[in-house]
Amino acid sequence: MYIERIPVGIYGTNCYILGCDKTKKAAVIDPGGDADKILEKIKNNDLDLKYIILTHGHGDHIGAVEEIRNKTGAEILIHREDEYLIKDANKNLSRMMSCPDVEFEADRLLDDGDIINLGELEIKVIHTPGHTPGGISLKVDSIIFTGDTLFAGSIGRTDFEGGSYSQIINSIKDKLLIYDDTIQVLPGHGPSSTIGIEKKKNPFLL
Repeated sequence: MYIERIPVGIYGTNCYILGCDKTKKAAVIDPGGDADKILEKIKNNDLDLKYIILTHGHGDHIGAVEEIRNKTGAEILIHREDEYLIKDANKNLSRMMSCPDVEFEADRLLDDGDIINLGELEIKVIHTPGHTPGGISLKVDSIIFTGDTLFAGSIGRTDFEGGSYSQIINSIKDKLLIYDDTIQVLPGHGPSSTIGIEKKKNPFLL
């Protein structure tokens, strides 16, 4: 399994490239900006980009989506409850950021428990609302991409439209902390962590 983290955009969003070593099929998770940098990594590693998977629909996670889709033909996947965000630059907050308005249509809408097949990899969709109504985490083997739900030592903001503090806490405790302590957490911003560390040290979860 190939994984590379690329901090992108003015907010340093963690974009991840995930690839199957055997088939070279790949997905980009949360391409928030810097499309050229992301596309260069894909080309240099001889990857075949199949999907653009969005953990949620905020502007700092979707800024490079259209350019990457236009240049690769990759399909855009997002949870159905965040579909409204990617269609409206006001709601996805891109109109308020220092970047162009971002509005587009998804190719596939996801639900909790869906499996995304990527070569020999299976990506499990875990609906983790709270930061946004359709926020998701993505589990692949011993790794969970948590978007803006769970950070190292923190949690996602819940003061935007559609956010809920009680929901995000429930999402983390009921759907993420149930996994083994050794599972690696790759968040939408900041450094990585593990489920075990967050159980013991995250002040929002104690």
